[in-house]
Formats: sequence, C-alpha cells, structure tokens
Amino acid sequence: MTFSAQVKQELCKHPLNRRCCAQAEAYGILLFCNTFHSRQVRIITESPQLKRRLPTLFRKAFRLNFDQVPPEEEEGKGTFLIEDSAKLRAVFETFGLEADSAISIHVNFAHLEEEHCQVAFLRGAFLAGGSVTDPRKGYHLELATSHYHVGREVPALLREVGFSPKETTRKGNYITYFKQSDHIEDFLTKIGAPVSAMAVMTAKLERDLRGSVNRRVNCDAANLDKVVAAAQSQIEAIRRLEDMGVLATLPLRLREAAQLRVANPELTLSELAGLCDPPVSKSALNHRLRRLVEHAEQI
Repeated sequence: MTFSAQVKQELCKHPLNRRCCAQAEAYGILLFCNTFHSRQVRIITESPQLKRRLPTLFRKAFRLNFDQVPPEEEEGKGTFLIEDSAKLRAVFETFGLEADSAISIHVNFAHLEEEHCQVAFLRGAFLAGGSVTDPRKGYHLELATSHYHVGREVPALLREVGFSPKETTRKGNYITYFKQSDHIEDFLTKIGAPVSAMAVMTAKLERDLRGSVNRRVNCDAANLDKVVAAAQSQIEAIRRLEDMGVLATLPLRLREAAQLRVANPELTLSELAGLCDPPVSKSALNHRLRRLVEHAEQI
C-alpha cells in the first residue's frame, strides 16, 4: 500500500455526523475529481475505503444515490457516475451553481465559513485529487484539479487558514503543493490524518539522524586521515635524522618525542602527550615534533 493510500484510509475513518461537513467534503471531492460539470459527475478511485465512503457521503450530503457504482468485489480502480439531470441539478443547487451555465466553476466560499467545514472540504479535495510521497523517499504533497478558478481559489483558502502552498500546472491540471516536511505534517494533521503526519515526522527524524551520523563518521574519517598523514610525515623526518646520526645529538625531550612517535604511529597528539614522562600538553608535544621535522628539512 502506498503512503497516499494509507493517508486516504485514515481520512475515511472520520464519521459523517454533520450534514454541512458532509456537503463540504463532497464539495472538495467534486471539485478535484475526474469530471464535474452539468452533464456528468464521474469519480474514479482505487481506494477501497473511499469506495465504501462515497455512497454514504452523497446520501448524507445530497440525499441521492449514484447512477453507477463499481461492484463491491471489484479490485483496483472503480467508477462512480451521476448523469441523471435531476440529481445533477440538486448537486449544483446545493452549492449555488447553475447546472446549465457555461461559466467556469468557482469555489463558493459561503459554504466554507466554518472551520470544521473548511477541514472537511480540504479532506475531500485530498481524497479525490490528492497525493503524497512516501516520506522515506522525499517530501511532496499535492492537490490537482482540472478547474482553473478552483486551482487559484483553493490556495487562497489554504493561506487564509495559515498555510503557504505553492502552485503550478501539469498536463492541463492546476496543482497546489507543499515541499516542506513540516508543512505536510501540519496539513495532514489539519485534515484529520495525525497518524500519517506522525509518520512524516518520524521519517524526517530518522533521515536527520542518519545524516548526522554520516557527517560525524565522515568528519572522524577525515580527522583520522589527517592524523595518519601527519604521523607518517613525522616518522619519515625522524628516520632521516636517525640515518644521518643527528637524532642522538638532539635534546632529551626531542629524542623522547621521536621515540614515542615511532613506537605509536596510530596515536593522536593528545594520546601521545599522555605517554611522555612526565605527561605534557598536546601543544607542547606538537611543538617538539614540529622541531624534529624542521631539523630534517634543514638537513
């Protein structure tokens, strides 16, 4: 099951108590479904939960049945149709639309004045025209409608309730979308899918944790490479001093630093400084090793 299907499954669990909210949810479905005009309503979905919800929703909202519903045992995509003119007129009149008008469809905000109706409307919009990427792979949630004015007015509604959506077009559809994980979390929570919102949050935390671990590992690896490179350079310098007979003539503290470095090439400066007798600071040991390298370079 895709993540979008999981979200829709969760949304379909909401009870249909208020008729105004049932109408608002049905309104969102109609404006974002496959076909909504004066001659036909056509809703195609492959969500089993939405297939079961739609007949109940339309009876609650409009007191009517679909002219065609998919067989109950049918898997995959199913089509719901209304073509009866009286039923279409009832649906259009519910939202103050003229069924015989050629004017483009708009969102009638008079039916979305209450917050609970706005939430129901957005839930319906997602059920019919929404999709969201699996948060383990990326962050993208969108609502797609074929109605130009709806594609402009729904983002305005979202901004009114505190969201900052982006807009684009694709293959004749008008897309309202979010790309940031926190915006997707907030939207899913708003429309009634808090479990799915938590899944987005969890996936983000896991991704951030993996990124943090990888950065730490890369940083440690880079530091280790530097330590190894520095130690190798110091050992080469010490060998050169030894071969030239110069090492034995140097002060005791430099000979001690040389002996410790050759015997412990894998240790960091801090660890090596602790082996001195008596122990010295990291900067003191670094100064001694640097003097050894300088002597080798002079030779």
